[in-house]
Amino acid sequence: MSYRKAQQFVYFKDLKKGDIIKTNHLHPLHHVTAKLLESPKQGRGVKETILCEVHGSQLGLFDEAGSIYSKQALLKLNADETTWSRILHD
Repeated sequence: MSYRKAQQFVYFKDLKKGDIIKTNHLHPLHHVTAKLLESPKQGRGVKETILCEVHGSQLGLFDEAGSIYSKQALLKLNADETTWSRILHD
């Protein structure tokens, strides 16, 4: 009997400052890692853009801090630091 691994996911609004994510904002086919510098949920709702430190050196570019659109956040690094969870946007 085979068991199927449950798909892990996290909602965008549940991300926190300091979380490591993967984005596709520098290139649609190559994902780069980024560290969130602010929480997506502030005040009354969820932000459309989020400030993060992007590791562009993974694609031969510069490492910089800047804003990305929330829809470009794809994966979140789990606490075990080996697996990724998919980010769902509602």
